[in-house]
Amino acid sequence: MSVEGTWDLSVSTPVGRIKAVVTLRRVDGVLTGTAEGAGQEVALREVTVHGDRVAWKQAVTRPLRLNLAFDVTVDGDALHGVSRAGRLPSSQVTGVRRTTPVSPAADGPAGTAETA
Repeated sequence: MSVEGTWDLSVSTPVGRIKAVVTLRRVDGVLTGTAEGAGQEVALREVTVHGDRVAWKQAVTRPLRLNLAFDVTVDGDALHGVSRAGRLPSSQVTGVRRTTPVSPAADGPAGTAETA
């Protein structure tokens, strides 16, 4: 199963829903990626795939300085799983793979917290 592509993520956190865009791609046979949200772009670290599960780590500075660990399951063009930030409770993650490019202006700003 291919996990490569651009994914629109929604992370349900105690401070609201955070939207982000994750791009996964192979470079010289190695899966790499980036995450964009809250006005920043960060490299993914330790990206691994085991069957339909994908895991990675990333550091963010907004809205707080955190080291995040994601563990998601891919089902076609959808994914779901969790993100953990140290000892904080895990946050639910859902996402959909983009099938066509989306203009940021049409989608609204990524990485903004929404209150639910």
